[in-house]
Amino acid sequence: MDSTQAIYDGLKDAEVDFIVSVPCVNLSKLLDMVDEDSEITHIPVTREEEGIGICAGAYLGGKRTAILMQNSGLGNSINALKSLMELYEFPLLMIMSHRGTEGESICGQVPMGESTPGILEGMDFSYFTPATPDEAYDNVRHAWEQSEDEGKPVSILLEISYW
Repeated sequence: MDSTQAIYDGLKDAEVDFIVSVPCVNLSKLLDMVDEDSEITHIPVTREEEGIGICAGAYLGGKRTAILMQNSGLGNSINALKSLMELYEFPLLMIMSHRGTEGESICGQVPMGESTPGILEGMDFSYFTPATPDEAYDNVRHAWEQSEDEGKPVSILLEISYW
């Protein structure tokens, strides 16, 4: 199974029907697939915390929500994730291109890449780091269920080696 198709199929099987996104080269194929799907409302945004707020409103409107972004946007989103999503127990699936991991060509991505797992752990947010497409598919489906059960965001970190 193709690495991008696995994520897309996991989203579809989890019945995610509302996705916000911030541009990312590693997620570009997935962004195109989501944008072409008439069953998914796709809202491109300019900042991650803006997307978090939009997802909160969509969830209140009965949608199953996800955000597609780079892990660098996690730092921009901490307050919205804790003070909005977790406080009000809104589920959210966060699909993150985990930049700054092995194979990264841009040195400016490395510090946040190294810090991302610790930030998520410090926020008490679960995350998955799939190594194969089959694992990614299962992780996406499970992550949505876990997010609903816990009432807080759950992340999928897609390292450079995943692609």
